[in-house]
Amino acid sequence: MKRIVLTGGGTAGHVTPHLALLPHLIEEGYDIHYIGTKDGIEQKMMDLPGITYHAVKSGKLRRYFDWKNFTDPFRVIAGAFQAAHLMGKLKPDVCFSKGGFVSVPAVIGAWLHRVPVVCHESDLTPGLANKICSKFAKKIATTFPECANALGKKAQCTGTPMRPQLFSGSREKGLALCGFTGSKPILMMMGGSSGAQAVNKALHAILPQLLEKMDVLHIAGKGNIDESLKELSGYTQFEFLSDDLPHALACADFVLSRAGSNAICEFQALKKPMLLVPYPKGASRGDQILNAQSFEKRGLCHVLLQENMTHDALLQGILKLMEEKDVLVKNLTDAPPADGTLPVLEIIHQVEKK
Repeated sequence: MKRIVLTGGGTAGHVTPHLALLPHLIEEGYDIHYIGTKDGIEQKMMDLPGITYHAVKSGKLRRYFDWKNFTDPFRVIAGAFQAAHLMGKLKPDVCFSKGGFVSVPAVIGAWLHRVPVVCHESDLTPGLANKICSKFAKKIATTFPECANALGKKAQCTGTPMRPQLFSGSREKGLALCGFTGSKPILMMMGGSSGAQAVNKALHAILPQLLEKMDVLHIAGKGNIDESLKELSGYTQFEFLSDDLPHALACADFVLSRAGSNAICEFQALKKPMLLVPYPKGASRGDQILNAQSFEKRGLCHVLLQENMTHDALLQGILKLMEEKDVLVKNLTDAPPADGTLPVLEIIHQVEKK
């Protein structure tokens, strides 16, 4: 029986691509193990039948000053020894890493035991964890062609692994979920697992004008439900959606979103015209801005930077989506496939021990 170790965590974006690979790995008969942290989001998301979970120590890799920067490298080293012990015990045929700080000790542990490693980078530029992991990897799969070019011969642009459930949504179930008739176009606002406070507030401010032309489905993030808007006709809000998300996407005509790579690739695959408001550089390493600019350059979306997001600019940006819907849908249809599930599986098969 072939054995694979999966790793990655810190955010949902470092875990969801694994969920796309799992049905294929299970069908092919792999013994599947996952290395993550004890309390990370990956522990909850990978609490699934057929997955053996192993927790190791890890430290966060920061690009800013923090006193923990002096202690976390020792946690990474400790985690690498834990992961190395696991790799020696499990003797997997291959390790697949999706990035995030927990992947560093797991990848180093794999390398110490000569276990071939495949990394995947979702953003246009590699994150710090993947920059480190790439040194120990046989192959690096990327979502963006620009990233593959920057990483050299080891890298191959594959797209992002996507869960098959994403494509099984029902428009009728989505309309019923939201209480919409379908007589108006539907805008879906989605800001990530914790929401997008600045965009949420700006959207609330322009609802009177928007609702004259469209219905609005708002996935606001945990703790962000506005009780004063609960009875507003044509507006439905949720903290988050899981099993019902494919149905919500199926009924949406347009998307307003942050620019996390996994999310925008899913919108691309579903051919949803999108207005992206990337997370600002002052509050991140700027990867979402680069993701959004790459999509915009290819005619797959419109972009509104948060520093330019007045209420009127947001309103006009959304209305422009309606005006240019046909052009955007054509560009999304003509673009190379966004679903990288099968290409990533092919790379895993190429590098695993024979």
